[in-house]
Amino acid sequence: MNQMKFKLLLVVALLFMMFFKSNAQDYRLGRVSIAELQEKVHTKDSTAVAAILFKKGRTYFNYDIKKGFVANHEIQIRIKIYKKEGLEWANFEVPYYIGYQNLSDEMVRFSDGITYNIENGSIVKTKLNSEGTFKGNVNENWKKATVTMPNVKVGSVIELKYTIKSENLTKFPVFQIQYSIPANHVEYCSEIPEYFIYKQLLTGYVNVKSDMKLEQASQTYDNEYRQTNSIIYQQIKSTFVVDDVPSLVRESYVDNMDNYKSSLQYELETTRYPNEPVKDYSQTWDGVARIIYDEKSFGKELLERLYLLEDLRAIINNQDKGISDLDKMNAVFKFIQSKMNWNGEYGYYTDKGAKQAYLDQTGNVAEINFNLINMLNLAGISANPVLVSTREHGIPVFPGRTVFNYVIAAVEINGEKILLDATNKFTTSNILPLNTLNWNGRLIRQDGTSEEINLVPNKPSKQNYNLNVAVAKDGNISGKYLVQKTDYEALIFREREANMKNENYLEKKENEFNGIEISDYTIENKNTDLSKAIVEKFTFTSNNHCEIIGGKMFINPLLFFTTNKNPFVQEKRKMPIYFGYPRQEKYNLNFEIPEGYEVESIPKPMKIATEDKSMVFLINSTVNGDHVQIAVTKEINIGIAAADLYGGLKDFYQKMIEMQHEKIVLKKI
Repeated sequence: MNQMKFKLLLVVALLFMMFFKSNAQDYRLGRVSIAELQEKVHTKDSTAVAAILFKKGRTYFNYDIKKGFVANHEIQIRIKIYKKEGLEWANFEVPYYIGYQNLSDEMVRFSDGITYNIENGSIVKTKLNSEGTFKGNVNENWKKATVTMPNVKVGSVIELKYTIKSENLTKFPVFQIQYSIPANHVEYCSEIPEYFIYKQLLTGYVNVKSDMKLEQASQTYDNEYRQTNSIIYQQIKSTFVVDDVPSLVRESYVDNMDNYKSSLQYELETTRYPNEPVKDYSQTWDGVARIIYDEKSFGKELLERLYLLEDLRAIINNQDKGISDLDKMNAVFKFIQSKMNWNGEYGYYTDKGAKQAYLDQTGNVAEINFNLINMLNLAGISANPVLVSTREHGIPVFPGRTVFNYVIAAVEINGEKILLDATNKFTTSNILPLNTLNWNGRLIRQDGTSEEINLVPNKPSKQNYNLNVAVAKDGNISGKYLVQKTDYEALIFREREANMKNENYLEKKENEFNGIEISDYTIENKNTDLSKAIVEKFTFTSNNHCEIIGGKMFINPLLFFTTNKNPFVQEKRKMPIYFGYPRQEKYNLNFEIPEGYEVESIPKPMKIATEDKSMVFLINSTVNGDHVQIAVTKEINIGIAAADLYGGLKDFYQKMIEMQHEKIVLKKI
């Protein structure tokens, strides 16, 4: 028995050694091989336009007598270009922060930039020089360093190393593991002195192996007398390794693909210097709220209101004497929305100040919505800011100031919260710009308290279609069309079509509806009363929506609204399905049968729904004399669906498509 145990332990030990041997390949810059340069396609993804042959990240600390510990974030990367479309991977952008008040600006240094090609059977190197690098401003707090690798062509292998030096130890740059191209090998190592404890967050769906150990480290430094001193300490060495990272495949109905890329994030939790008390850096949402309110470009801006008083009096005096708080809110909102113009800048801090922006009638997101909040509070209506992260900015994972980039207003009337954003000319109460419908926001108050605000709507936005259709003996159809669009459906229409000329819009609509001809077009509430539904009416004709085969007519019951393609085509899915907002579509079609024909068959009444009723589709059909009536309802009752519902949604869409293709069949009498 002991001998068997020994053999088992020996096998385990050998497997352990084999694992580390197989994962201990020589991933170093300057070791490009002929085989890598001759490779025509990626071994595991023949569609890849390029691939990361390896990426290594390392964070280590240096000590300075004046600055204390400074973090160095080093990246080494080797990329193979397979196709012309992959040439863009020869360009690198590295953002770095310059907006610190008490710390030095971050610095970026590039080195070891080389492009490798094969010429006449030999490896030729082209080194990166200063002409291929430059730095530019992103905004007042951020810059970016940009590199364009030289002499890159299909077949090239490129290598680059860069280091970001930062005195900011509270948060590391995000280490990205997964990209839109495959990565053969990715590893990251952090060497953190025992004085710092960080929380680590792995995101995404890639299985990353990790290891952590405590080891001894030492550093030398010059003291204030330029004498060389040394410190010896323990450090925590964490290693993360993953091989064969697949490219992140773009899927339909995703809020932001970057949210689901595998990555590694570090945030400072505590410091514990010798002979000093432990300092906690872990932030709560209430703590974040207090910090933000203490900033003069936030909290102070929400206290100065008297410059709005004269305009507010004029707004209120134009209303009836018995004006309710809701009416006041709407009047103030419409006034600010009309008066102020957004300059395209995001952020939750003011730039030139709310008052100056009001006088200029233009400002960033914070300046416009702070004026809204201030005027509402001046009118006696409780209003507070809500911090938001837009879809492109990402999902707020843990408490922090940098996780937000937008601010809206929350009004409280009779115990109900109403969300407002005056930066957009087409929003209304609880109808926000689409890019702000990003999971949750954070309502913060002057007293430092905060609460989570669900930004995903629960009320369905509606599109109601009514069509009266006459079918001619030759198969041509003509009819009257009417549609009403509410809430987010109306917002989307106004944003996309408000400034489009009617003739251009109608041409687009004719193509979208498979070649119909439109006349007598009218529209209501396009730019006037935004709280009302948009109403479109027109007359249409078509000669390609009815097939005549063997003396019979075949008509799709939904005509040009028929869904032909399932948007969900993958076998499995890991990402949530993002619809943005609940929606309901209703179609009522009344077909007039031509003289000399009768109904042979119509679609069978049927209803399908997902198990949780998040999606519903039903069709009813009746024959009444020489008319066929089709009533269809399609409901999406959620804004976001979990990935484990994907199979049911995929099957639902497929059945819905099949039901829509069951024809109305007319035969000659």
